[in-house]
This record gives sequence, C-alpha cells and structure tokens, in this order.
Amino acid sequence: MPSRAALDAAGITDPRLRASYLRCQELHARYGRTYYLATLLLPPARRPHVWALYGFARHADEIVDDVSGAQAQRAEHFEAWSTARLAEFERGHSDDEVGRAAVHTARTWDIPPAHTEAFLAAMRADLTVATYPRFDDLLTYMHGSAAVIGLQMLPLLRPADPEAAAEPARALGIAFQLTNFLRDVGEDLGRGRLYLPAEDLAAHGVTRADLERGEHSDAIRDLMAFQVTRARSWYAAAAPGVAMLHPDSRACIQAATRLYGGILKEIEANDYRVLDRRARVGLPTRLRVGVGAYARARRSWRAPSQVHQPSVQSASANPNSRSSAGA
Repeated sequence: MPSRAALDAAGITDPRLRASYLRCQELHARYGRTYYLATLLLPPARRPHVWALYGFARHADEIVDDVSGAQAQRAEHFEAWSTARLAEFERGHSDDEVGRAAVHTARTWDIPPAHTEAFLAAMRADLTVATYPRFDDLLTYMHGSAAVIGLQMLPLLRPADPEAAAEPARALGIAFQLTNFLRDVGEDLGRGRLYLPAEDLAAHGVTRADLERGEHSDAIRDLMAFQVTRARSWYAAAAPGVAMLHPDSRACIQAATRLYGGILKEIEANDYRVLDRRARVGLPTRLRVGVGAYARARRSWRAPSQVHQPSVQSASANPNSRSSAGA
C-alpha cells in the first residue's frame, strides 16, 4: 500500500502532519530496511506511527553521529534539539519536521514521555562514552537506546496484557540492539566507540588495539561467538511475548525477529569477521520471509473501523488531544 494510503487509513489528514510522517517514512525506508520490511506486515493504519518512532530515533542518532563538525558542536546541537523536542512532547505539539509526527504518535498511543527522555539520555551518552567496562554498564545504556524502543512500540502492537508483555518487549529491543552492535563493530570503532564490554575482551585475551587493527584472529572469533550466544539468549527471553500480542501484530514481530536473527547467522557464516565486513541478510531472504508472512498477516488484519480508528482520527485532527487508541 502506498505511503499516502497508509496515512489515509490512519486518519491523518493535516498536510503538515502528513509531510512529517512521510519524512519519517523516508528515514525508516532508507536506514532501517529490515525493520521497515517487517512494518509492512502491520495493518496500514498503524504503519505511519512506526515510521514516526523510527524517524525520531534515527534523526537523533544522525545528530550524534555527524562527524562533519567538532564534538562540542555536535553536543551543542544535540542539547538544543533534544531540549526543544522534550518541551514539545510535554505540550503535545511540535513544529519540527520529524518531531511533529513523533509527538502526534506519542499522544495518539499514550506513550509515556519518560521513554523519550531515556532514549535521548542514551544518545547523549554516545557523545562522551567510548567504552563500557561491564555488561551491566552496557545494559544501563541499552535501557534507553533499545529497551524503551520496545516499550514505545508496545501500544501499537496491542497486547492483551500490556504489563505482562512489557518485559519481553524490553528483551526484544535489547536483542535487536546487541545484533546491531555485533554487525557494526568495525563501523563503530571508526566513530571511536566500542559496544563490546571490556570484561569480555579481557576474558578472551583481546584488546581494543587488536580490534582497531582490524586483523581477524582465533581470540576475536571466540569473543564474537560468545557475543552471538548472548544475543540469542535475549531473543529467547523475548520469544514468549509474541503470543501476548494482538494477532494482527504477530507477523510483524515474527518477521523482524527472523530477519535480525539472520544477521547473527550471517556473522557465523562469515567466520565471525566483523572488522572488515558488515553482515547482511540478502534480498532473497528478506523477500522470502516477507512474502510468506504478508499472506498470513493480511488474514489477521481487521477492518479499520475495528482498530479504534475513530480515536486515531480525532487525535490527528487535534494534535493536542489524547486518544485511547492504544487501549
């Protein structure tokens, strides 16, 4: 379904708000191809709201990762941008190109501002923190960078018991984040960051200098195998959450899990070489997973009038109103 038709299905009619959602959709399609494909398995009326969450997160990440200026300039830019966005989440309306859709989504689905605050705190850490001594330290960072993303998504997935589904949602966010860390070791080192805990490097006889040289070794292979096993343990912790979701949301999360899990398989197939190459799930695999899941997803979708659509429409007409769409 074309992007504008999804906006129509969501009852988003205001031209400026639609433009903001389309900007977020562009960011999602360009930078989050795996998850964007999975998003197509959600009912059309909910897809724009996923674009908004992803677009906001990606835009913040781009500010932090922009190496064209000095670190002090990046920090100043990020502080100004994040402070303005938090104020807009509080008042329920934004004039920012990306923030407008994100604030509207947060209001429509009653997403707590604390999740956005935690996310922005994690992005702020990326400006100054280059390494993590222990896995517990990394977990603290991932609460904001990953776990709260799962919690932001949860209302859109309409679990029968949101409280019970919260922990699996956190675990899946962490599983996805750990997968990204393992895929991007070489790229992150180029930005001066390392998301492999120092205690793990020491346990496997690897130093940061070894990684920065980009030379593959048995020790690095063992280190990465350990990390892959840890990531899979988080996928296992998240697995019970799928059955807790509304049936029309399950295909999306199942496909995303298979595709992200496929990255771990590619890392293994590459003999854990993550310093000189980036593991990717090929287009044939993405299409195979997506096409099969799409047929199942369509059977589970309800008509728009049965997906709390009047509440979504009223929220889009008045960005300052609160909706019970996520109830």
